[in-house]
Amino acid sequence: MKRYYYIIIAGAIAMSSCKGTNNSAKEQDHTTNGDTVSISAHSPLTNKIRTSAATLKDYQQIFTASGVVKAIPNKYAEVASPFAGRIIKSYVHLGQKVCAGSPIFEISSADFFESVKNFYQARQEMNAAYIRLKRQKDLFKNKVGAKKEEEDAQLEYMLKKKEVENAKAALAVYHISPSQISLRRPLIVRSPISGDVVKSDIVTGQYLKDDASPVVTIANLEKVWMVAHVKEKDIHLINNLSTVGISLISMPDKDIRGKIYYISQMMDEDTHSVEVIIECSNASRMMRPGMYGYVKLADKPIKKIMIPSSAVLQEETSQYVFVKIGKNKYIKREVKASSAPHNMSVILSGLNPGEEIITQGAFYLNNIL
Repeated sequence: MKRYYYIIIAGAIAMSSCKGTNNSAKEQDHTTNGDTVSISAHSPLTNKIRTSAATLKDYQQIFTASGVVKAIPNKYAEVASPFAGRIIKSYVHLGQKVCAGSPIFEISSADFFESVKNFYQARQEMNAAYIRLKRQKDLFKNKVGAKKEEEDAQLEYMLKKKEVENAKAALAVYHISPSQISLRRPLIVRSPISGDVVKSDIVTGQYLKDDASPVVTIANLEKVWMVAHVKEKDIHLINNLSTVGISLISMPDKDIRGKIYYISQMMDEDTHSVEVIIECSNASRMMRPGMYGYVKLADKPIKKIMIPSSAVLQEETSQYVFVKIGKNKYIKREVKASSAPHNMSVILSGLNPGEEIITQGAFYLNNIL
């Protein structure tokens, strides 16, 4: 019995000795000191870790903003009748190209005839006043007439001349030149710009009120605007842009280029964004007002430290990498990084060019600390 007792004790001691040996071996796989981890040469972790040097590469920050195609305001015109009246003739059809001053439609208008009559009457009275003024000057020069009569004629002529100017101004409000009018002739409404007729609601015989909506829309779409809204956080990047690419929802594979025309100085309080206008060539008429798309804005390339995204560890609000500081010795260091294309990260701070970091297997060391 006593013999069996000694055997059991000896076995327990042997097992305890083996367990201690295993723990000792496990502890020898690695050692830690604060944020530093040292890995032994025979540790299996050495085969799971890959390292490379942090290098400087060209980095180009790219962000996108939604936008809509719009016609350029001074190359877009909605044509309405300046007077109430009845349309008696149309000169255009949809898709037709017109020049500035081209006839669009004719309208018979009592109000227009009255304005024309007032202009001709005022001009006739001015001419009569000028003849009287000239006669009074001759009479006074030949000492037949009185100075006061000449002055009265001068005043009358100035008043009649002013009435003609007022009549001209009344016509000019409706973009009508005296050279374009004639007594008893209908008003010809002309195009204010060169472009294409993109909309026409002209109906011969239709009566239009003086506040009627435009019946013809003319647009010059050789160039158009892409109006985008850039978020507040990206505003500081706009001023250094070198490339502006546009992708339309209807043609996502079509590469369109444009140039920034204007950046608004006012911020939209609801969306916290600013309006950016991009001018685009549109000779093919591929971009149509109202189309939606995206604007890709790319900053000028600069040299930045680029590392694989697998090297960056995220812990709550902090980011870390493991930097090699000796043979199989690594230190955990906090960095600031931002995502980049192709599974890469750009380092904003915390790492220097040439430093060797763990690019694969860093989470093994992170679990040890």
